[in-house]
Amino acid sequence: MAEKEKKAKKTSKKSTKKEKGTLVIVESPTKAKSIEHYLGAGYTVKASVGHVIDLPKSRLAIDVENNFQPEYITVRGKAKLLKELQKDAKNSKAVLLASDNDREGEAIAWHLNNALKDKTDAKIQRIVFNEITPAVIKEAVKNPREIDEAKVNAQKARRVMDRLVGYNLSPLLWKKVKNGLSAGRVQSVALKLICEREKEVEDFIPEEYWSLDADFQKGKSKFTAQLVQYKGTKPELKNEDSVNAIINEIQSSECKVLDVKETEKTVRPKAPFTTSKLQQASANRLGYTTRKTMQIAQQLYEGIQIGSTRVGLITYMRTDSVRISDTAIADVRDWIQANYPADLPAEKIEYAVGKSAQDAHEAIRPTYTKYTPDSIKEYLTRDQFRLYSIIWERFVSSQMNNAKSKTTSVDIQAGDALFRVSSSKLSEKGFYNVIKTLSSKEEVTCSLPALKVDEVLQSGTFYPEQHFTSGPARYTDASMVRTLEEKGIGRPSTYATIISVLLDRYYVTRNNKQLVPTVLGKIICKILVESFPEVINEQFTSDFENDLDRVEQNKLVWNNLIGDFFGPFKKKVDSVMEKQESLKGTLDEPTDEVCEKCGKPMVKKLGRFGYFLACSGFPECHNTKSVPLAKCPREGCDGHIVERKTKGRGKSFFGCTNYPKCNFISHFKPIDVYCPKCGWFLVEKYDKKNGSYKNCINPDCDYLHSADEALALEAQDQAIADDSKENV
Repeated sequence: MAEKEKKAKKTSKKSTKKEKGTLVIVESPTKAKSIEHYLGAGYTVKASVGHVIDLPKSRLAIDVENNFQPEYITVRGKAKLLKELQKDAKNSKAVLLASDNDREGEAIAWHLNNALKDKTDAKIQRIVFNEITPAVIKEAVKNPREIDEAKVNAQKARRVMDRLVGYNLSPLLWKKVKNGLSAGRVQSVALKLICEREKEVEDFIPEEYWSLDADFQKGKSKFTAQLVQYKGTKPELKNEDSVNAIINEIQSSECKVLDVKETEKTVRPKAPFTTSKLQQASANRLGYTTRKTMQIAQQLYEGIQIGSTRVGLITYMRTDSVRISDTAIADVRDWIQANYPADLPAEKIEYAVGKSAQDAHEAIRPTYTKYTPDSIKEYLTRDQFRLYSIIWERFVSSQMNNAKSKTTSVDIQAGDALFRVSSSKLSEKGFYNVIKTLSSKEEVTCSLPALKVDEVLQSGTFYPEQHFTSGPARYTDASMVRTLEEKGIGRPSTYATIISVLLDRYYVTRNNKQLVPTVLGKIICKILVESFPEVINEQFTSDFENDLDRVEQNKLVWNNLIGDFFGPFKKKVDSVMEKQESLKGTLDEPTDEVCEKCGKPMVKKLGRFGYFLACSGFPECHNTKSVPLAKCPREGCDGHIVERKTKGRGKSFFGCTNYPKCNFISHFKPIDVYCPKCGWFLVEKYDKKNGSYKNCINPDCDYLHSADEALALEAQDQAIADDSKENV
């Protein structure tokens, strides 16, 4: 009996001994929570929190004499985490590396494999997935693979190239311009594009033109039409006199319907989002920066707590493909059949994948169509809800019937003038049935009465309106991403980073959502573009992206790619370092300003945030102040206009240095151009209707602005004056 009890206890101890399970390593702690919940017992899911091993930040760490081999180290602050992962791997029967399914993720998995393989007997393999849902995660675990060395080499080539370019160009800028500057292979090309556009904006001089609308009436129905022809040609209305001449001639003329045309237009749904298209839509419709868009998309991808269940709501958000899986197509078609059966096409709709697309992932889509935005709104933040809504609607609408609209266009003759008005109406809503947040066309653009040819109408009020031609638009986040994609600069995963780096380094600022180069940005761009035109250009950057694709396809050896580039590049760097004239000191300009603290002259200097005035007595005197932007236009005032901030909200405005003696205020920044009519300075204004345009700041001058704008300007200036009375 005693022996049986001993055997039973021994067996019991064996059965309670913990068996080794499977370790899954992902990048994000949030993702780890979701996946561990799906896999359940037998699996431990840990996060590497991005790269654990990488190039050091403080030195080149590329052996240019040994095939450009990189020197990797444990990332600072990650040593403890790496030891924990090694310990977990040692106590596991298998290790699955589940970093993101892209080049960066493959490199993270490769580094982890190298760090773990000597610490465990467990088999280490790679798994990938496009969405974080139970079925997809379990399927991925069943189908592990080996690490893709070619993809790792492509990422290595990019990393080494960027390190070589950055660590050679940056010291050049330190020596020739000022310390602390940096340059990069891709960011410098983006900066070049922004600076070129800024030059176009600065050089543009707006021209005045006018338009003419008129009211027409049939019975009690009144509508407005626009002048499109005068005496058989398109009218050139360059000033108010030319418009008034037409009004005087036709205001007593008989008005009748000359033509009525009805056309039907088919509106096709758009493909599901790629990364760039999502970033553009998010910027245009929600006002989100590219960085914010990707942060929110990451949250939706990694998982949101919906009641008692954690759900990854969207597929992987870094993709250049519009491809959709058969499972997702079946899911969305079932939903459409249940909710909008009349708008379900007979067959699924397929969209063409771009020629340059890597097509590694599906398009961005909801993981479950049943999770409509409204059904899960209570579980999402406002930002998450808005972004998820446009993703869900874009995907579902992409598999629905076309919409159709009917347009009625009416030509009205009044003497020698021809006016035209159009009305559009959705005749079949089709995919618009699920569009709520997208800025789709209104169902009716304007209401027109039934009209027939030769029908006489009553004429009413004429509406002459002054306009000015709009110059080229500065880049916004949306248009910058679109341009980067079109020119093949970078890849979907890099667009947000490119813009963020330029902003963080203050080479570019955001103004009214526009990307504007700083003085520092312009100087850096000029030196780099003039000295390295063969590198800092769109074609080189695009060609290199194609070369990386060839490395990933095992068609090109990464070391050879770098070697062909580096030799000529290094010679050019050495030559420029020797021949380029130093700008250090030349950027400092003596001024007539005198330091009010010590009496020494002030010097105009270029700092990280632009030009400023500093006392020449530094370091004994630390006095600094803003640079004068323009002469004060007030008669008898010898002051200058400088940028100031209101005390309450810290809002920027531009006021006279003689305040409070002179209370001149502008809420628009002066530009270095003076009005040819009155001599006051010009400012650049911006609104959604006209974009950027130039105005004379003088409310009594008619140069480049109307009387209505002058009144509005005075009102806004007064509001700033009230807010800034106690400004220091």
